Amino acid sequence: MTEPIRIGSRGSQLALWQANHIAAQLRDAGHAVEIEVIRTTGDRMQYQESPEQAGAPPLAPLADGKGIFIKEIEEALAEGRIDLAVHSLKDLPTQLDPRFTLAAIPPRADARDVWVCEQYWALHTLPMGGRVGTTSPRRRAQLLALRPDISFVEINGNIDTRLRKLEAGACDALVLAAAGLDRLGRAEWVHQRFAVDELCPAPGQGALALETRAPSYAVFAEPERDQRVLRAVAALDHPATRFAVEAERAALDGLGGGCQLPIGVHCAPICDGERLIGHRIHAQVVAPDGDQMICLTSEVPLGSKPFVLGREVAADLISRGAVDLLSTQTPA
Repeated sequence: MTEPIRIGSRGSQLALWQANHIAAQLRDAGHAVEIEVIRTTGDRMQYQESPEQAGAPPLAPLADGKGIFIKEIEEALAEGRIDLAVHSLKDLPTQLDPRFTLAAIPPRADARDVWVCEQYWALHTLPMGGRVGTTSPRRRAQLLALRPDISFVEINGNIDTRLRKLEAGACDALVLAAAGLDRLGRAEWVHQRFAVDELCPAPGQGALALETRAPSYAVFAEPERDQRVLRAVAALDHPATRFAVEAERAALDGLGGGCQLPIGVHCAPICDGERLIGHRIHAQVVAPDGDQMICLTSEVPLGSKPFVLGREVAADLISRGAVDLLSTQTPA
């Protein structure tokens, strides 16, 4: 009997939904699959908010927040304890470790940000000085560009934890990724889905990344097993989604990368009926205080290269002064 494909996943409800979603597709294709839960640095930082962790000294944030949810999972992948990692793509750094490869990027969910507030059903109805819960520098800057009067509350934890904090009055509203709420069946909490030219999503938001060992990685020498996994996973790749997120990530990389920068990039297919004819990319770079913003929208025909498109977007933003905006100090 062929050994099962071992999927590594974080233990959060959303991460397990994502892992089980991929596992179900692989099983439907005739593959045996197991899921191994791996606790990451990011999970340990979040778990400190649970009652049993009350009073524990806080973990110091990492210099690059992109690594906190993947480090231990990639270690398990490199050591051969798992064969496949399922990530939220926006958690991955723009430059992947050469030991690994993105074997597949499945069809993307809704990439937009959403407004969660039972009392005030849209951002413009929030009273002056309203408190919005978010830890994202991008969302803060973009929201300040729309509503400079609002204030922010640091709301950490998984989706259910954040929703509980909202209900308990820790803040007046939340801004979250649509994909997580949709995947967990929490769409009833959503009262506004922001257009991408209002709150431009983080590069890769709404997409999943299926990461495997790279074929050239020789330290873990089970080439037949790795090739079998690569073939199985490749069937889940969605070319239009891959193009979009590769362009977005190339733009972010060209601007310096990192999730602590107020940068939004969103690429989407342009269709003529059911026929794909090109792609449209929208990007925003916002000063941390929301006072200044650089935006651009570009369309390219089918056959363009995503890396070239992303780097051209980054170069255009830089020529318009993006570096100066990104170097602005975050307001206290």
